[in-house]
Amino acid sequence: MKIQLLALNDPETAGQLWRLQHVAYRLEAEMIGFQEIPPLMDTIESLQSCGETFYGLLDNDEELLGAVAVAEEEENTLTITRMMVHPEHFRKGIAAALMRHVFEQYPDLPRYIVSTGTLNQPAVNLYTKFGFKPVEVTAIAPGVELTTFHKNKH
Repeated sequence: MKIQLLALNDPETAGQLWRLQHVAYRLEAEMIGFQEIPPLMDTIESLQSCGETFYGLLDNDEELLGAVAVAEEEENTLTITRMMVHPEHFRKGIAAALMRHVFEQYPDLPRYIVSTGTLNQPAVNLYTKFGFKPVEVTAIAPGVELTTFHKNKH
């Protein structure tokens, strides 16, 4: 298995990422009770033009098992905008490997931000394991909350 930068201008790569995103985020939508998660609204074209940087974990057959996306939305801050793992490959350390890769690619930033559905316990566990602390909870729909986490370098 290897982690590499994903070239979304390649139609095959973009299609594979879109399919992974839809199967992964459909499960989160069920978990948190909210079907209108923005990644589920993406088309291949909107994914290709989102401006985020994607890294994918591929198996030896070049099958995309997981991906993470990042964006520098604020100065000195990296936002992890998406984290997805194919459900057939849950609990194999893929998300953790992708998190480590992000920190290796962007080692000197003072702050990292990530958000997830408050009820998405696997994601909450992943982010807290990597030192993220909850800083804000936002209601995005009746009974649905989004927790934002920060990890500061110091």
